[in-house]
Amino acid sequence: MRMTLAAVIVLLAGAAAADPVEGVWQTEPDDGAYAQITISPCGENICGVITAAFNEDGSPRQSENVGKQIVWDMQPTGNGGYGNGKIWRPSNGKTYKSKMALSGDRLKVSGCIGPICLGQNWTRVK
Repeated sequence: MRMTLAAVIVLLAGAAAADPVEGVWQTEPDDGAYAQITISPCGENICGVITAAFNEDGSPRQSENVGKQIVWDMQPTGNGGYGNGKIWRPSNGKTYKSKMALSGDRLKVSGCIGPICLGQNWTRVK
């Protein structure tokens, strides 16, 4: 009985563990500004919300985009990869098919139209 209870506790602890991509990420500058994105679960997938905006020089920036979702429906694909999601580019208002690849404190984020993908490397803030 103790072995079974211990096994259940280990399984529950593993299920409650955070996805390694969860946290706050800083984008690269785009059109003179960058943002901090908070990545968190949304159901079984991963989503991201713009939580702060900055001018390229690092000074805080007022932005109507703070609080808006920028990444949604990212599905973990294994080995630090995520795919089948969407990403919104605030500078042009367009939404793209997206994928991400986590490597330590770097997150390569790509938005794609057909076979052509453009991307950024985001850096973990916390």
